[in-house]
Amino acid sequence: MTFAVSVGGRRVECAPGQTLLEAFLRGGVWMPNSCNQGTCGTCKLKVLTGEVDHGAAPEDTLSPEERAAGLALACQARPLADTEVSSAADAGRATHPLRDLTATVLEVADIARDTRRVLLGLSEPLAFEAGQYVELVVPGSGARRQYSLANTADEDKVLELHVRRVPGGIATDGWLFGGLAAGDRVEATGPLGDFHLPPAEEDDGGPMVLIGGGTGLAPLVGIARTALARHPEREVLLYHGVRGAADLYDLGRFAEIAGRHPGFRFVPVLSDEPDPAYRGGFPTDAFVEDVPSGRGWSGWLCGPPAMVEAGVKAFKRRRMSPRRIHREKFTPAS
Repeated sequence: MTFAVSVGGRRVECAPGQTLLEAFLRGGVWMPNSCNQGTCGTCKLKVLTGEVDHGAAPEDTLSPEERAAGLALACQARPLADTEVSSAADAGRATHPLRDLTATVLEVADIARDTRRVLLGLSEPLAFEAGQYVELVVPGSGARRQYSLANTADEDKVLELHVRRVPGGIATDGWLFGGLAAGDRVEATGPLGDFHLPPAEEDDGGPMVLIGGGTGLAPLVGIARTALARHPEREVLLYHGVRGAADLYDLGRFAEIAGRHPGFRFVPVLSDEPDPAYRGGFPTDAFVEDVPSGRGWSGWLCGPPAMVEAGVKAFKRRRMSPRRIHREKFTPAS
C-alpha cells in the first residue's frame, strides 16, 4: 500500500517496500544520508505522526529507548500509515532526485596495486554534487555496493569510480576484478550521500584540506576540482594515505592541477612501505606538521573509519571549527 510521507512541509508518496529515505530522495526532497545501511545514524529522524516499521535498524545505532521516543532511521524505516517526520533544520529542501540507472562499461583499467578505475557511460546525464556516490547492483546476487564518484558535477555522462579489491569479495573478486569488461551493462542507483561542498553562494573560498585513505581519494578529486573552479587561487591541500608507492595513482593528474593552480598541493603519504621519494607515516599527522592553525579552514575526510576519526582529532587539534569538518567513512563490505 502507498502512503504519504512528509518532512519540512514537503510531501511525497512512499511506494510499497520503500524506505522513508528512498521515498524522499526519489521525490527530490533532501534528507540527511551517508552509509544508507543503518550503521552511521546520519539519517536519524523523529516520527511526529503515523507509524513505521524499523526494519533491520541495529540497536547500537537506534536503541530501544530511542525507538520508544519516536526516533527512526530513514534508511531502514518503512511507513505503516501516512507519516510526518522531522529531521535536520534544512531537511525538506529540493535535491537531485535519486534515480535507477543502466550504464555501459566504457573502460576498466588497473591504476595501482589492487585498484581499478571503472568508467561508466550513461545515456542521459545524472545530476549530482561532486563527492556523492552511486550504488552498483552485483549481478546474480542482488547485493549492492557503494562507490564514490570522482567526477565534478558537469561530468555527468561518464561516471568515474575507483575500486579497491577485497579478497573474496563478491563485488570485487567475483565481478569488478573477475570479468567486468568494456561493453558490459551495469545497474546502479544514485546519487546518494551528503559528502559534498556547500552551494557556490555559500562557499567563501577559504583554504581546504582533504585527506583520503586508499580509494577514499575518489570523492576528494571531484570536490577539490570543483572548489578550485569556483576560486582558482584558493589554498587546497590534498593528502593521499596508502601503504606503499604501489598504491599511489593519478600522480600526473595532480601535477597538472598544481600547474594550473599555485595554491594546490598534492601530498602522498606512505604508512607501511617507506620510499625516499615520499613522506612516511600517516596523512593526518602530516597535516598537523604542515598547518600550524586550522582556523578558517574546512576539512574533508574519506576512507577507513580509523583514519577518519584520526583526521577529526587532527583538525580539532589545529582549532578547525567543528562545523567545517566533513567526513565520509567507508563501511567494510565483502
